[in-house]
Order: sequence, then C-alpha cells, then structure tokens
Amino acid sequence: MRNLRICIPLLLLLLQVGAWAQQTNRVDTIREKLFDPNSREVLVASHRGDWRNACENSVEAVENAIRMGVDIVEIDLGRTKDGELIVMHDDKVDRTTTGKGYIKDLTLAEIKQLRLRNGCNIRTIYKVPTLEEVLLVAKGRVMLNLDKAFDCFDQVYELLEKTETTNLVIMKSDTPAEEVKRDYGKYLDKVVFMPKVNLDGEDAIRKLNDYLRVLKPVAIEFKFAHDTNQLPYEVKKLMTGKSHIWYNTLWDTHVGGHDDDCSLVDPDKGYGYLIDNLGATILQTDRPAYLIGYLKHKSK
Repeated sequence: MRNLRICIPLLLLLLQVGAWAQQTNRVDTIREKLFDPNSREVLVASHRGDWRNACENSVEAVENAIRMGVDIVEIDLGRTKDGELIVMHDDKVDRTTTGKGYIKDLTLAEIKQLRLRNGCNIRTIYKVPTLEEVLLVAKGRVMLNLDKAFDCFDQVYELLEKTETTNLVIMKSDTPAEEVKRDYGKYLDKVVFMPKVNLDGEDAIRKLNDYLRVLKPVAIEFKFAHDTNQLPYEVKKLMTGKSHIWYNTLWDTHVGGHDDDCSLVDPDKGYGYLIDNLGATILQTDRPAYLIGYLKHKSK
C-alpha cells in the first residue's frame, strides 16, 4: 500500500511533465510544417484570437485559440505615447475599450486603466495586453502573425530577443522584395517574413516572382476579390514545391467569395475550394473552431 501511495504522485508528476514537454515543443512542430513547402497539412490561423468568445486581441482570446488547437494567432500592434507596444487593432481605443482617444496620445499606464469591451460592446474585467505579455503567453505553444508591426520591426525584435520568442513570430508586409532585403535582411534568418500580394493589383505575378527569387519566403499571403480572376490558379503552379499559400477567409472580397460565410453554408465550396482548387495550406479565419472541425472531417 505504501508503494502505491508513492507511485501515484510520481505517475501524476510524470504525466504533467510529459504534457508540458509536448506543449512547449508545439511551435517546433508547427514550424516544421511551415518550413516544408511540400507539406499539404493545412495550418489554421485565428484572426485577432478567438474574438467571438473573448475580447479581440486579448490574452484570453489568445489562450482560447491555443486551447482550440490553432497553429497561428494573428494579432495587431499599436504604440503608446511613451513608446510601448500594445496589442490592439484600431488607432483609437474607443471601439474596443472603455476609454477614448488615439493610442499614440495615451501612455501605457493610462491604457492599463481601461477595460476591454467584448463583441457586444459590453465592458469586461480584462485589460489591454502589451506585446510582451502576449509573447510570453504564446511562447512554445503557438505562432503569432504580427499585423501592423512591420514599421516597428527593430523594437519588436528587441522584445523577441528579450522573451526568447524569435521562433514563433511571422512578420508580414507588401513592401517590395529588394527593400525588405536591404532594410531587414539581418532579421530574415531569425524571424519568418511573409510577403503579401494582391492578385487584383498591377504586376501581381512580377511581384510574386520577385519575392520568390529574392526572399524565398516560407509562405505568401494572397487576396483576390472575384473568382473570375484566373491568377490564383497560376499562383498555385508557381508556388508548388516552393512556398505555402495563405488566404484570409474573413471577408468575401479577400477570397473571391469563398469566405467564412460561404463555408458555413457549404464548407467544400468555401474552405474546400481554396484548399483543393487553389492549393491553400494556410487559412486565416474568424471561425477557427469551425475550420478545425472541417479539416478533421476532411482528413477522414
């Protein structure tokens, strides 16, 4: 009986250590898929975290998304009056908090006095997080796609070094390839850079080829307003074996109508079309749980 009492706590401890080790290695697993251009496993990116069940861009929204099993969480950055990086989409705090005014006119201490509002505009108990706080929550557990962050790349990188999280961040921009290499080349072997290409724009294929030639990115984000545009099919051919294709299913004008709403009616015509017809292997969505469920069903 005594041996049994000793073994049970030891077994529980070993199970906890195993679970912790599995969680802390998850970013490595995601990166392995991301850096394999031939991987056909679809990675799920959650827009502003799980904002349907928590305040957008909050620590709680990131935690929910991690528990849900997403691979990447997209967040937005802003910079306060005293130069601190916070996680918020808008230039003003009005829509998402109990306060008013531009982020650039408020100090971090002032912003920390505010409370976040949820999607129904109801005040919550939660506060606006700093980028550092979110990096520490995500560390080893999920990758982060930083939006509105490219212009403060140097400051972001200082935080990544401080928190030892350079391996989990994806920076994105539509800045021309040569400019990216010239201005940020020193970071490109440490932080994932993902270009953005608008397939409705002028010289879209030339820009795509420039990115592939100059930067050799692991993924490129595309968008197109109407499915009469034939370039997505050409993109699929150009990207095969070279890089992953990322589409945002948030709005119909980003994916030719094959968005989240379309997928709620018929996921094969929404998500399935982007995956099977256009070769998408990364989808950013406002309905991560629904997309994850569809991918599990599709894999069977």
